[in-house]
Amino acid sequence: MDEQIVNNELASIKQRFGNFILDLFFLIFFLKVFLTLVGLENSIEQLNENILGLSAMFIYYTIQEALCGKTLGKRITGTKAVNEDGSKLTPVKALVRTLYRFIPFEPISFLFGGQGKPRGWHDLCSKTIVISTKKIKKNNSSNVQSFQKRSSIDLKNQSGSLIDTPI
Repeated sequence: MDEQIVNNELASIKQRFGNFILDLFFLIFFLKVFLTLVGLENSIEQLNENILGLSAMFIYYTIQEALCGKTLGKRITGTKAVNEDGSKLTPVKALVRTLYRFIPFEPISFLFGGQGKPRGWHDLCSKTIVISTKKIKKNNSSNVQSFQKRSSIDLKNQSGSLIDTPI
């Protein structure tokens, strides 16, 4: 299956909130599984929980977004992180995006985006966006092709002007 950008739209507040909740759940789950596998589940009091949590968060977001622009939460909600011009995130851009997540109160920053199309500080500072995607099937017929890439995305930026972003 391929992906197609749906209505050239940024992800909604509901999708972004879903991403946050789902990723938080998966992050805690994988951290607990990891600690159990290495035999530290009962020794968590001896570890610095903040350092452990931040390290797990760093690895969770950076690797997934560098590889495909999607965390597990984004896969479920049908969203994807891309550069403002619509291009795929580079590993360095995914790293920068993740580092901005460590700003205090950053998780609620997306609530302050305009017109129901939120952009968090980690989006704005790293010059990335989260878009809605849709899975579609390719028709294998040589005469009919059901998948057509869009040549550009028109997005409204914070000032209300259009950004033309080729894919």
